[in-house]
Amino acid sequence: MIVLGIETSCDETAVALVQDGRLLGQELATQADLHSLFGGVVPEIASREHLRLLPSLFEALLASTAVAAQDIDVVSVARGPGLLGSLLVGLSFAKGLCLATGAALVGVNHLHAHLLAPGLTTDIPFPCLGLLASGGHTHLYRLDSATSFTLLGRTLDDAAGEAFDKSAKALNLPYPGGRFIDVLGQGAEPDISLFPRPYLDNDNLDFSFSGLKTAVATYVASHPELRLPKLPDPSAPVSLEVLPPGVDRQAVAMVCASLNWAIAETLRVKTERALDRFGCQPGGQSNGQSGGKGDWAALVVAGGVAANRVVRRTMADLADKRGLPLILPSPDLCTDNAAMIAYSGEKLARAGLFHGLDLEAVARGRAVPWDYLSTRSTDRSTG
Repeated sequence: MIVLGIETSCDETAVALVQDGRLLGQELATQADLHSLFGGVVPEIASREHLRLLPSLFEALLASTAVAAQDIDVVSVARGPGLLGSLLVGLSFAKGLCLATGAALVGVNHLHAHLLAPGLTTDIPFPCLGLLASGGHTHLYRLDSATSFTLLGRTLDDAAGEAFDKSAKALNLPYPGGRFIDVLGQGAEPDISLFPRPYLDNDNLDFSFSGLKTAVATYVASHPELRLPKLPDPSAPVSLEVLPPGVDRQAVAMVCASLNWAIAETLRVKTERALDRFGCQPGGQSNGQSGGKGDWAALVVAGGVAANRVVRRTMADLADKRGLPLILPSPDLCTDNAAMIAYSGEKLARAGLFHGLDLEAVARGRAVPWDYLSTRSTDRSTG
């Protein structure tokens, strides 16, 4: 089975081909430098760039993999959540291909695809706890299979990635700012009393990073010397040396390190709470083994924030403490990409789950429905 993945949910335009769980090739174009001029993604510009880039990326993918359009069995497309205009570009392209080639159509939940992305390089055992941390979402899921996701906790307002990016903007660091905060923070020890670990004084599994974002902005406003007088070159290698002369590099590094710590620790506390509360067989009772493994087979951490080194280290410590394997995507699979869309689409197709050409895009803020149709034959499938 050859599956084409199409990703246009935000500011990354990507197409990829997966065959029998193996990545054949991927073409990706990022719009980060373009949107960095505005300090964040401009939806209208993003959708126009997708429209401009998608056809040429698809042609380049076919050429690099020596796969013909007629050989594609399934077209898998990110149908949400995301920017509506951007999603519609990818969805329209996918439907056109299906009409032209007879391939089956599968709409993919972009969030679920992130959690399955590590499956391209390693086996994911089930049931596992999945933490998705990205620019738009911070969610906890129980995964009982590649097609069975139970939402345990969700973002109430700002996600972890939003806190990184808006904090970077307060310091006058380029968008996307998370990578700058990550690297600059390696140059100092965190002040663990500087910023709060947000929304932990409760017993739920939801996330809210708006208060942390405000705390950083307030601190920088009261210490204006921390704000860079000039925006660094977003394409330059990230290090303390990108900070211009006259800036207290250690003070900036300490702020970044403290933010890294606050976000990583918040994710750890909620993840450990989920491990304790839901480590039971589906439909069963709580295992009551605080600090134990329960029936969990693994901990999966994915999304753009999963590329952060402090987050990865903190989650590795948690997994080791609980005796669980930690499954992380490679850094290139943490950000939005089409490989994960194709891989997730293949899993759905093999389970007999497809969509009709009336498939709708789902904008951010709405739940993506589980509205798959019954099994459809893919006559050209090789597996």
